[in-house]
This record gives sequence, C-alpha cells and structure tokens, in this order.
Amino acid sequence: MTRRKALWGGLIAVAIAFAVALYLFALNWRPSPSNYPSQGVDVSAATGAIDWNAVKAAGAEFGYIVATDGADRDTRFEENWRGAAAADIRRGAIHVLSLCRSAADQINNFNTTVPMSADALPPALSIDFAPGCDARPERDAVLAELRRFIAAVEAHSDRPVILLVSRAFEARYRVTAAFDRPVWSAANFFAPDYAARPWRIWRANDMRRIDGVDRTVNWDVVAK
Repeated sequence: MTRRKALWGGLIAVAIAFAVALYLFALNWRPSPSNYPSQGVDVSAATGAIDWNAVKAAGAEFGYIVATDGADRDTRFEENWRGAAAADIRRGAIHVLSLCRSAADQINNFNTTVPMSADALPPALSIDFAPGCDARPERDAVLAELRRFIAAVEAHSDRPVILLVSRAFEARYRVTAAFDRPVWSAANFFAPDYAARPWRIWRANDMRRIDGVDRTVNWDVVAK
C-alpha cells in the first residue's frame, strides 16, 4: 500500500509539473515570425496600462485598439492611440458590437471617437455575444444592422472594415458568408477555419505575456 501511494504521488507530481510547464509555454507562445512576419496585439482598457515601446520590443509591428463598445467609449483609447503612434507602431481602431444598441448609436459613437488619421489601419468590428446583453435577433435583422454600421464607417474612414467574428457568433449568424470583407478569426494555438472565407488576421493567443503589459494580451498575426 505504501509503495502504491508513493507511485501515485510521483505520477501526480509529474502531471502537475507537466501542466505548469505547458501553461508557461502557452503564456510565451506565438506563431513563428518566419511563417507570419507581421505580428501585433489587440488591446482595450481591460488590458491595463501599456508601455508601447516595450510592446514593440516584444515583436509587435501593429496594435489594434478598442475605441468603442456599443454606445460607450473605451477609457484608455486616447492614451493607447497616442502611445502606439509614439512608439512607431501601426495602429487601428476597434468597435465592439452590442446587439442591445442600435446601429445608429454605435456608428455615431465610433465615428466621433476615432480621429481621422491617414496612417491608421482599416477599422475593425468585433462581433461576439457580449456579457450583459441577452438580445438574439433573427439573422436578417442582425445582418441589416451590420450592413448599416459597415457602410457608415467605411464611408467615414474610406477603408474596408475588418470583421473580427467569434466562432459562436459565426455559427449562429454566418456573418462572413454575408459580407465580402477581410476576416479576423480567433483560436488559441491552432489556425482557425470556422469562417466562410480564409482569415486575414488570426488572434493566435489570448493569454500571451509580454514586457510592457501587466496582464495577458491578445497576440495576432497577419496572413502572408
């Protein structure tokens, strides 16, 4: 019995050590730069304070920054927008969709929050089921609101909107099949294939640790 307990204790210790090693590996993992030369981050106020020079030193060439969320403004947008530019990191703005607010409210919020900038990356629309919003309209209604948002933001920015669509939202509403726009997909460690067309940007690790950010950060790569 004592020998069996010792054996089980050893196996448990090995399993714990393996799990810790795997977790530490995941925190530091990113796709190979040789396969994906253009890599960067996407951040919001939830990411916390950011040292953009350190982020650049960690290998980020670009940064997508949440500007607005539904009818609200991200509290760190202006700080991050200026910080990325000062660090010579290419920057783009993100709007986080809310199914509980009208497209008109969200269009006005985004277009009045994000400064017009000739060097900005195309705007991105983050589409997912947000906590605290239980609305689930029919597909035609959702697509109609998305169409309004995309048309207005593209007219304002003179750039095509990138669609950052979650797997769950895509499964329910098939957004990427309805809009011929660049796709931004998300899946940790393994390239995703849930969209109707190949992704242009891949959020490859939403738990990466890098210098310059106290919390985990979303790490993204661009397809060649």
